[in-house]
Amino acid sequence: MSLLASKSPIYTTFKTLGLLYLFFVVGLFLDSFYMVRITENAQFYANALMLIVFFITFFKVTPRLKEQMVSAVLIGFFGEYLFSILLGMYTYRLENVPHYIPFGHAFVYIAVLCFSKAASIKARRKQIETFLIIAIIIYATLFLVLKNDVFGFVMTVATLFILRNKSKERLFYLTMYASVVVLELVGTYYKCWFWPSTAWSVVPFLPSANPPSGISLFYFLLDLGTLWLYKQRHREAWQRMKDIRKIRLAPKN
Repeated sequence: MSLLASKSPIYTTFKTLGLLYLFFVVGLFLDSFYMVRITENAQFYANALMLIVFFITFFKVTPRLKEQMVSAVLIGFFGEYLFSILLGMYTYRLENVPHYIPFGHAFVYIAVLCFSKAASIKARRKQIETFLIIAIIIYATLFLVLKNDVFGFVMTVATLFILRNKSKERLFYLTMYASVVVLELVGTYYKCWFWPSTAWSVVPFLPSANPPSGISLFYFLLDLGTLWLYKQRHREAWQRMKDIRKIRLAPKN
């Protein structure tokens, strides 16, 4: 039985988010301050592992997901150089953009997408969404109170506000928020990158934690861009799918 058709939410969660979060811990460790004490090639090892995992995943997924993974990598490269190098929104350990980062964006995108599209997860969508919303509010509030993370809290509020009327996409983006939280906590703990004390280091009235809690808002640009590129390349197929969906949802006489 395929992952998407599995009836076990535990199995689905482990095979998607569980393995993804485990990879965060192991993969980012290779570029961590621990590894720097051992070798000067820490980032090389992290890049190599990411490329191996990326291509293993790439050759296992459907043609549609392959195309979305490539789009995510391309948009990831553009976004990383824009936000990190040009705008200085955050800084990597060697003040560059590690190669594993754009490929990692695609890996995160596919894992979260497969989780949110799985039958066992969609059957419990309301409960999972409620749990994630409560957890996100608690997390962002704690960061606001304990770390004066105004920047992250504002982005969290913006995220929840945007998703209030996005019932079809809500589970995906809430899961992406949670996944980015894990990624950022691991990456900043390992000192693979760090965030300045205020937003972009130029907005003094938006103090920020390292990492800010709601930074997944910027990851959504990657997700939207990936989906937009796919739609542009497959307009007829996308329109056909929308028409079929309308017919299925239309009230029966």
